[in-house]
Amino acid sequence: MIDSHTHLDLCDPPNAELVAAAEAAGVRRIVTVGIDGASCRAALAAAEDFPQVYASVGRHPNAARGFDEADLAELEALAAHDRCVAIGETGLDYYRDETPPADQRRAFAAQIALARTTGKPLVIHTRAANQDTLDQLAGEAQGVSVVMHCFSMPDRLDECVARGYAISFAGNVTYKSAGDLAEAARSVPEERLLVETDAPYLTPQSVRKHRNQPAFVAHTLAFIAELRGVAADELGAAVEANGARVFGWS
Repeated sequence: MIDSHTHLDLCDPPNAELVAAAEAAGVRRIVTVGIDGASCRAALAAAEDFPQVYASVGRHPNAARGFDEADLAELEALAAHDRCVAIGETGLDYYRDETPPADQRRAFAAQIALARTTGKPLVIHTRAANQDTLDQLAGEAQGVSVVMHCFSMPDRLDECVARGYAISFAGNVTYKSAGDLAEAARSVPEERLLVETDAPYLTPQSVRKHRNQPAFVAHTLAFIAELRGVAADELGAAVEANGARVFGWS
């Protein structure tokens, strides 16, 4: 079992406690994700400290205001770290009016290019911007490995699968109001499926009174396994193999 997307630096317990709890729950690999310079450095530090933790480095669209060559140079240096397995999260977010769309698109384009030059997968955040996100990916990310983090466009599942994207589900797939997401999780081809927490956000329904953490990915995995009519350990092994293929760890 893996947690393909979390934010250790935003979770309350110390990293050692989070990693130990995840290991006890059967989580063998964790990708902790940076959204700006400071959190990217924290992600890399965590990956240096714990062999089961890897880092993704990027500039979140809500942190991309004024994105310039200096920001790109910082990301390039961070991405060169041998514990960095992905670029992002990046993409477009029109839900919050924090960053002008032009700045978001510029930062997104730079990170698509960085994923291409490094040969690392690109982790996508999109909110209230699905069409523009898919259009920019179609125009600029041909041949780049793409992970649709916290998958949120079930009506576009077939299109994303046809493009070869990995589809990662977070704890919100377990919510009673998310029937369309649950159907997407049931029907996505197994070889495209990833599971994540996005901790400390989106705690799975069965433990929703708690703040999310990587160990809780087990609840999301169990929910999806039941949807698909397979054993949780069988699906966990398949998702772990997908993670190894996408992120390149051994």
